[in-house]
Amino acid sequence: MSVALRNAQRAVPVRRAPLRRALCALRAALGASRFDVGLVCAGNALMQRLNGTYRQCPEPTDVLSFPFHQVAAGELPRPRCRDEYNLGDIFLGVEYIHQQCRETGEDFDDVLTVTAAHGLCHLLGYRHDTKPKWEQMYEKEAQILEELNRLTGSRLRPLTAGLF
Repeated sequence: MSVALRNAQRAVPVRRAPLRRALCALRAALGASRFDVGLVCAGNALMQRLNGTYRQCPEPTDVLSFPFHQVAAGELPRPRCRDEYNLGDIFLGVEYIHQQCRETGEDFDDVLTVTAAHGLCHLLGYRHDTKPKWEQMYEKEAQILEELNRLTGSRLRPLTAGLF
């Protein structure tokens, strides 16, 4: 199935092909290759609007995920028809992420990939609102990033490394 990637902002240049390849590899590492995923690269204004509407937190953020299915962490959806082979949509706050990378000196493309992995885990039911859930999500992120690292030679680590 496919990864539909749309760049809905102009503030920061985004290398879409490597991001799409990474998301395809991460999806495969999760065993979800047969599911579609939407990925939107968004600016601060859109992320602030979405975050305010859906999380009642009217400020920009790095990632928002909108799952098509409600599943327990670690479970794949069980589609009943062709139209249900969709995990959902991930909105990456690329302008926000770029600002953070400038402050921390981290590589922008690497952080985009790690943030996309984080969003993908949210589409599959992983959360980080309690320590046990965070530990489960962290473990899954580490697992799929390790597979991507093996394929690409990179050294990516989970986004939620210091949450609890």
